[in-house]
Amino acid sequence: MSNTYLTTDELAERIKYDARTIRNQMKDTVLIENIHYIRPFGGRKILYVWERIEEDMCKPVMSAINGMALQ
Repeated sequence: MSNTYLTTDELAERIKYDARTIRNQMKDTVLIENIHYIRPFGGRKILYVWERIEEDMCKPVMSAINGMALQ
């Protein structure tokens, strides 16, 4: 399978988030290294794996589904 690698700015453009939000919040809490993003050659640069991010964005959130079932 071929992956599409995006810079922070390219990802921000696709998902309509500010690049700063991705760098400061999402990367630390939502996006997981070696799943959603990689650091090629062990460097500082980050490349995001679009297919993994898109897949997770489309998953239903279990807590939201469970909350709806209780109402």
